[in-house]
Amino acid sequence: MRSILHSDCNSFYASVEAAENPAFQNQPVAVCGDPALRHGIILAKSALAKKCGIITGEAIWQAKQKCPTLILIPADHRKYLLYSRKMRAIYKRYTNLVEPFGLDESWLDVTGHHLSGEEIAAQIRNSAREELGITVSIGVSYNKVFAKLGSDMRKPDATTVITPENYRERVWPLPVDDLLYVGRATKRRLASLGLYTIGDLAKAEDALIRGILGKNGAMLQAFARGQDDSPVLCAEEADVIKSIGNSTTTPHDLRDEEAAKAVIYLLSDSVAARLRAHHLACRTVSLWMRDSELVSISRQSRLPRVCDTGADIARTALHLLKTHYSWERPLRSLGVCGSELESTEDRVQLPLWTPPKTRQERRLEDALDGIRSRWGHNAVRRGLMLLDESTRDLNPVDDHELQPLGAMRGRG
Repeated sequence: MRSILHSDCNSFYASVEAAENPAFQNQPVAVCGDPALRHGIILAKSALAKKCGIITGEAIWQAKQKCPTLILIPADHRKYLLYSRKMRAIYKRYTNLVEPFGLDESWLDVTGHHLSGEEIAAQIRNSAREELGITVSIGVSYNKVFAKLGSDMRKPDATTVITPENYRERVWPLPVDDLLYVGRATKRRLASLGLYTIGDLAKAEDALIRGILGKNGAMLQAFARGQDDSPVLCAEEADVIKSIGNSTTTPHDLRDEEAAKAVIYLLSDSVAARLRAHHLACRTVSLWMRDSELVSISRQSRLPRVCDTGADIARTALHLLKTHYSWERPLRSLGVCGSELESTEDRVQLPLWTPPKTRQERRLEDALDGIRSRWGHNAVRRGLMLLDESTRDLNPVDDHELQPLGAMRGRG
């Protein structure tokens, strides 16, 4: 039987800040975005801040109303990345089968180790405390889904073991949305069938679940029954890039298509530049939109051919905007993503059937890559960006997100 661990760093950003600055120990601390750039929300909070009712994602002013003594710390992603790498180095002492799931979570496959999973979990928790000054909660089980459930069940600094013998008692009473990949929409659809717990999902008729959720429902039902044989990917596999996307929250709401167009071109240029840097091209373009009431929607379109130019990506994203957004409310944030990636490393030139306009755009963007690599991304900007003074200096390249295969699997 496999022995799988899921390690989750407790209140990761806030814990790192407390480890770096002892003055923050035993204080209500929250890590936040920059209010001046409208990123003024709580990104993480300490245990004491949580006791004050502070929640992730709420506005800074709301958090300060709940806790006037709250210590606010600007996010430092480089610091968190460093600690994430240090944690993974600790995991590698036991196995090279370590699959990251974001900065603060990882699965480990320790099958065959001379120590039990529970013993390894205890050693990892001790190393995190002694060496890094942070705590982790670890789930130990025979599959990845139950291991993650275990790490969520007891916090902070705890180990939870879920076995084939006890999972019905430990897992089945939990709310169904505690199960990995069950989001709000799926939860609502299951609730319409009277299914509220993981046990309800596990015991429901297969045809009923498949009828309402399709193949995804069958997968979730298998997870609820403890039937998950997905492997823990080693670091090399987990780092395979599945998609490349950039998003930004603009300094003010975007109230019409023309205002959104400049931001979409900016994001598309940065996505295309990073695709080319990784010798990749995308077949699918996605547009993510969040309105002024924080309601998000995402739409995607498959291209007739792979592309790695900002102009092609932007035209597709703009078409998605025109087709799927009605402007009942202004937009607060936008994101553009390229997926279904293909390597271009062996391609010495564009295919002969490439449209002339695309050939010209590609030559132009290759030249821009050279200029920007030397002088910075905003050394050359589209004229569109100069129409709005508040958005002309946006630079999502310095705040990009790569989505590895392991983090993407099963999401959406």
